[in-house]
Amino acid sequence: MDSDGRYEQRVVWAVVDTGIGPLLLAATREGLVNVVFHATDEVRDKALERLASRLGSEPVEDPGSPLLAKAIRQFDAYFAGERHSFELPLDWSLISGFNREVLRELATTVPFGTVVGYGDLAGRVGQPGAAQAVGMAMGANPLPVVVPCHRVVESGGGIGGFGGGLETKRRLLALEGVLPEPLF
Repeated sequence: MDSDGRYEQRVVWAVVDTGIGPLLLAATREGLVNVVFHATDEVRDKALERLASRLGSEPVEDPGSPLLAKAIRQFDAYFAGERHSFELPLDWSLISGFNREVLRELATTVPFGTVVGYGDLAGRVGQPGAAQAVGMAMGANPLPVVVPCHRVVESGGGIGGFGGGLETKRRLLALEGVLPEPLF
């Protein structure tokens, strides 16, 4: 507790090696709060500073915390092709409004091995014509992979953008059987 008798927010983190490179996983008491691609030392440090600022608590490295240990096991199984969905509590506090609504819709209605168009997803949340805003929501996703923004593609068949880079998006879609594995 802090000096005013309130419970402080505890943020724990770990870096896990995956088939798409190192990922930073961060969690609060509420659940997984952030997944960060390409978690080199520099990227990790910037992400942890951002989390401390946004959540009001200095993140602590603790890969053995129950939630992170469970998340790490599930990520390992996903990248080994043994898991098709994540069963983790999520802390949505880093996102709000339209972006949260779109990401929740994505997380609950677009399963492993399928894709949805930006415009289609906009229509699902009652905002037809808001495809560009959906793209912005995907770029703001604090929980990529778990909230599968890699499954959102252009309606004309293009892969679309991706905060983790297009090669990462291709690899995730190949892992899920949507795209063929790269030849080299």
